[in-house]
Amino acid sequence: MVDIVMYSTPWCPFCVRAKRLLKDKGVTVTDIDISGSGELRQEMIQRSGQRTVPQIWIGERHVGGCDELYALERQGQLDSLLAQ
Repeated sequence: MVDIVMYSTPWCPFCVRAKRLLKDKGVTVTDIDISGSGELRQEMIQRSGQRTVPQIWIGERHVGGCDELYALERQGQLDSLLAQ
């Protein structure tokens, strides 16, 4: 299976929702909690160009946030990305 990386914070409802979908898919997520680290937040911003959480990568592909993850699911594309 492909590596999945998510930058998140524990109190973000969108992060919780995205993690739940990925957990339901049976995949393991490397969760990077940026809540206590300005350095990790800057790393996320540099990698994604975005300031909001979650920021999700499936393999080398930057998916974006929770809305984009659920859009992939609705379009039937998420499972094939996860199976790479």
